[in-house]
Amino acid sequence: MADLHAPQKLFVAGDLDGFFGLAVDTLVQFLLVLGLCQGVLGFPAELVLGTILPGAALSILVGNLFYAWQAQRLSAKEGRDDVTALPYGINTVSLFAYVFLVMMPVKLAAEAGGAAPDEAATVAWQVGLAACLVSGVLETVGALVAEKLRQITPRAALLSTLAGIAIAFIAMDFAIRTFEAPLLAILPLAVVLATYFSEMPMPLRIPGGAWAVLLGSAAAWILAASGQPSPVSAEAVGAATESVALHLPIPVVGDLIAGFSHPLFASFFVPVMLPMGLFNILGSLQNIESAEAGGDAYPTAPSLAVNGAGSVVAAIFGSCFPTTIYIGHPGWKALGARAGYSILNGVFFTVVTIGGLTGLLAALVPLEAGMAIVLWIGLVITAQAFRTTPAEHAPAVAVGLFPAIAAFGAMIVTQTLGAAGIAAGDPSLATTALEQPQAFELSGLRLEGLTALAQGFMFTCMVWASASAEIIDRRFARAGAWLFTGGALAFFGLVHAGAMGPAGVVPDIGLGTGWRWAVGYALGGLFLLLMALWASRSNTGGPKFVDRPAEPSADSQETT
Repeated sequence: MADLHAPQKLFVAGDLDGFFGLAVDTLVQFLLVLGLCQGVLGFPAELVLGTILPGAALSILVGNLFYAWQAQRLSAKEGRDDVTALPYGINTVSLFAYVFLVMMPVKLAAEAGGAAPDEAATVAWQVGLAACLVSGVLETVGALVAEKLRQITPRAALLSTLAGIAIAFIAMDFAIRTFEAPLLAILPLAVVLATYFSEMPMPLRIPGGAWAVLLGSAAAWILAASGQPSPVSAEAVGAATESVALHLPIPVVGDLIAGFSHPLFASFFVPVMLPMGLFNILGSLQNIESAEAGGDAYPTAPSLAVNGAGSVVAAIFGSCFPTTIYIGHPGWKALGARAGYSILNGVFFTVVTIGGLTGLLAALVPLEAGMAIVLWIGLVITAQAFRTTPAEHAPAVAVGLFPAIAAFGAMIVTQTLGAAGIAAGDPSLATTALEQPQAFELSGLRLEGLTALAQGFMFTCMVWASASAEIIDRRFARAGAWLFTGGALAFFGLVHAGAMGPAGVVPDIGLGTGWRWAVGYALGGLFLLLMALWASRSNTGGPKFVDRPAEPSADSQETT
């Protein structure tokens, strides 16, 4: 259909706020890549700064430009000037999974086979490239069927999963960081809450997010000048300038092929790469639903396809970290961001990485100065899950929060054990402790139950929140179907079956690995089918709430 209206302005004042928020989030991912690749995997700085980060930036640029164009197209089609582009960047969950569950084991195996540390690091990077490409291909293929899944899943299920991730992995983490550094972070938090919640315009027409970053950075440099502990220093800036150099993205097809042909690649395809690819599809679906709940209905297939294409670009140009449609569209929309913030983010980080400026940027602007914006995004996402679903479905949203909270708890357990091992000078301490779950039970922590609830938590969130929403509406047969789906996922180990390891929960994927949970789900599903039969015979079935707001239908979405 031809555009009937002029699109909204490409850049508006809110795009600056949106850029600061998304840039902080992207910078966090880049710093994680820098720290994990060098500190954990032992990759040389030249590989990280010269190949991985430029490749990641190029993949982010591709997606950011597309989603900005997509927003402008939707604006022109609907005649609106309040359309916000889908946020996009590196997938944090895949980042940790590929570092600790793919590249680290490959590196250790290569070293055990006699490879030198540099050679082992190269092999780990090559297999990581292959894993990234697999993720991109799976998401691109998944775009063909994802809309069907979205149509049959209650909104409460899609949004409650996001809310769990937002409150546990985003808001909570940055809240902890805020009160760890009160002299730096509480002022920016107050600025963000005051300006974003009240929507009060700030002096000099400077957005609230910009004020937060400026004041937080000023506080850090004042502390440094006064001799107090501070994350910034002139020495750090001087050292960062030494890494400034031109790093153009260059295809690494030969290394990508080497990763696929390595014998260890097949070992990680089913247990890690396949489920991570499915998780990425699911997460993107939830974020598209979140955008529609916020008023911007984007077509599922092209949104997912370009998301997958971004990961393919990343792999071809040297980044082993898949990209994804980010959580947080309602937050960026509330900031007044439209399409320009997406363009600014993509262009900015392309320039930063090509110029080797990542370290310098981190040295000049402390993370504490801008993390309040990301914390606020987490709060808005959590609120949206309750606000934009039918009021009677609120319990279903709440049910969906538990698996994500369990996953956060599992992460805390492994991090704590790792810290204890470092303090004791015994890296094997974590493994030793995890092999004795009875010790955790004596201390009041049900480790096996925590592991089961955390493994595959995104699927578990959807299954139980969907079943709960259908039960609330007295659609017992549909609820039973969701539990049978959960049973099938459990039977193959995609949820619940697994073990806690030093790097987190490791799934046990295979035929019948989760049979105990599968049987439990089957029994629950059979009971719900009996409830459906009883309801039909007693004429009490069907939707319990007939006046609830209707969820958007497939007809409201743009077709391709």
